[in-house]
Amino acid sequence: MPAKSKAKSKNEEPNEEEVTIMTEEMLSEASIEDLPGVGPATAEKLREAGFEELLAIAVMSPSDLADQAELGEAVANKIINAAKKMANIGGFVSGSDLLERRREVMKLSSKVSTIDELLGGGFETQALVEVYGEFGSGKTQIGHQLAVNCTMPLEDGGFDGDVFYIDTEDTFRPERITQMARGHGLDPEKVLERIHVARAYNTAHQMLLAEEIKRLSRGLNVKMIIVDSLTSHFRAEFIGRGMLANRQQKLNRHLKDLKQLADINNALVLVTNQVHSKPDAMWGDPTKPVGGHVLAHASTFRLYLRKAKAGRRIARLVDSPNLPDGECVYQVTEEGLRD
Repeated sequence: MPAKSKAKSKNEEPNEEEVTIMTEEMLSEASIEDLPGVGPATAEKLREAGFEELLAIAVMSPSDLADQAELGEAVANKIINAAKKMANIGGFVSGSDLLERRREVMKLSSKVSTIDELLGGGFETQALVEVYGEFGSGKTQIGHQLAVNCTMPLEDGGFDGDVFYIDTEDTFRPERITQMARGHGLDPEKVLERIHVARAYNTAHQMLLAEEIKRLSRGLNVKMIIVDSLTSHFRAEFIGRGMLANRQQKLNRHLKDLKQLADINNALVLVTNQVHSKPDAMWGDPTKPVGGHVLAHASTFRLYLRKAKAGRRIARLVDSPNLPDGECVYQVTEEGLRD
């Protein structure tokens, strides 16, 4: 741990000159008390607000940290700057260093070989995956299945982790989780205990729940956050072109909070999205996802789902930073998603 030159009063503000940049090993062992000027009282406020790690503090804005941890904005700004320096946030790194960091990325198996192959081995952590399609195309089914799979052991393609599920359309069904868990030989009660569900009643509540995950996740191995659906409340509350700019600003803020959770926890964020009718000459399909360019740029991967004959579904990979476009066929059965 970096040595401190002298004992500090808990009310003393952080002195940025005394901040020591940490190696990755030191950072993993560091606590928020190692920040200059953060005494027991301030540390308690930060922890009560859900900030357990330096990285979680480093990526906050001063106004947000001040509001959530009940600190003065000037103090919050200095704490964030100190955390950024200690965690070496914002500097340039070599491509080889970045490749090494990418080795921390985990992939969650869907247990459908065609979907996993389409996604280069599964659904990645540190990514925001958008799944969109018409009503009944199977978006919620994918969310339920991946929630179950996330609780599986690592050797079985899972994350052995906990799931936070924000339900905006009252579509989460524990009975469906039970069916899918039994389909893979899992104990439904143990699976359900690791899936934490909250119903969001409007956009403000939805955004608050994303922030609450930081506080509620203490002591949990959070590996997946699901929002089903992302845009339902935004569409209902922000109607007309006059409200479009405000809607997109709030949606952008919500997406940044979700991506922050993915980065801090090395977790997967899955959002489902609705569509609206708009002819598309490229794909020849009259459906386009809601959310515009804000959501398009925020999504790491975009999957478009549609129905096919005989109960089959087709998933098309529309956008990815490193994978080619393609599509696959799968089925939704009583026991879950299958080839």
